[in-house]
Amino acid sequence: MKIETFALERWMTTWETRVEFDIAESGIYPMTVRELLDLLPEDAREGTLNRLLDMRLGYSEAPGSLELRSLLAETYRDTTPENILVTTGAIEANFLAFNVLLDPGDHVVAVYPAYQQLYSVPRAIGCDVSLWRLRPEDNFRYDLDELERLVTPRTRLIVINTPHNPTGAMLSAEELQRIYALAESLGATVLCDEAYRWLDLPGGTPLAPPMRDLGDSAVSVGTFSKPFGLPGLRTGWLAGPTDFIAKCWWMRDYLTLSPGKLNDALAVLALRNRAAIVERTHRIVAANLATAERWFADNSAVAAWTPPRAGLLALLHYQLDIPSQQLADRLAGEYSVMLAPGSAFGYEHYLRIGIGQDPAVFAEGLARTAACFADLQAAGTTWRS
Repeated sequence: MKIETFALERWMTTWETRVEFDIAESGIYPMTVRELLDLLPEDAREGTLNRLLDMRLGYSEAPGSLELRSLLAETYRDTTPENILVTTGAIEANFLAFNVLLDPGDHVVAVYPAYQQLYSVPRAIGCDVSLWRLRPEDNFRYDLDELERLVTPRTRLIVINTPHNPTGAMLSAEELQRIYALAESLGATVLCDEAYRWLDLPGGTPLAPPMRDLGDSAVSVGTFSKPFGLPGLRTGWLAGPTDFIAKCWWMRDYLTLSPGKLNDALAVLALRNRAAIVERTHRIVAANLATAERWFADNSAVAAWTPPRAGLLALLHYQLDIPSQQLADRLAGEYSVMLAPGSAFGYEHYLRIGIGQDPAVFAEGLARTAACFADLQAAGTTWRS
């Protein structure tokens, strides 16, 4: 397979270990193992820690432990452990799904902008990919009429992402049902990247149920990275029909073979304590949203955003005449602030901002961003007309 360069990942790899104030982070502020253990009742912590320390680190159950798959299955309707495959992050889940579902020449409709994998891998397989665009002039809302114009009798897969990376847009339950019915009428499948599942905003609109709940023409992808603050576990999953899951498992034999045994055990611990983790998430997000609202009000002459409806991401639109990658490199190199360039998502004069960072880091990152903007104006950088 020949595949195009992953623009966002290449840029982030350049800077993510070098900056102090990463406010492009796409997940919630990561937890420590101690914080995860502290979610347990005090009388259960020592025993759990000893079980982890005494765990023999052989190969784990290839599809993921039965315990983890059972817990994940319980978060969907009409789903058993045989409908779940535990993967190395959502990125492996998506890769497996595309390679099982698609053949060269198939037609795919994929949401755009998006995490680049969602359209680049189908292209690399040899598919004809049509982009379903979320546009700034529509406040990055999904236009389902446009989706219906994009599909053809050759459409084999519709790829969606809700809550959406990088805009924070969201599909309602009624809209998901309409997409599912459209795919079913074509004999196609809907793959829904639900990396931001459970990441509703405090006081915001509740999230729709997962796509998997609608039936066997849908596949849901999940991860412990974004909503749980556990990206270091590198643990995700697929939820779908049993025959599809079996084929993805067979393909995974050629890739990662099985999840890490310790990672699986920590994922079980996180999932059993999901409610407490969601409370932690809401505290972090509420603090950062308040900071962001003040900052955008104070800097309205040069920057604006459409706040996320759910999830952790949005696009910051700036009014300076400087390309987004050049601005992002300057922020990182001179101000130690990481804001991802909008050009990596096909939108110039935007930066991707994440509201999941530690609140003190988030506030300082925005303060330094304002200083950068002021310095650019003082140095003669012109306003965009």
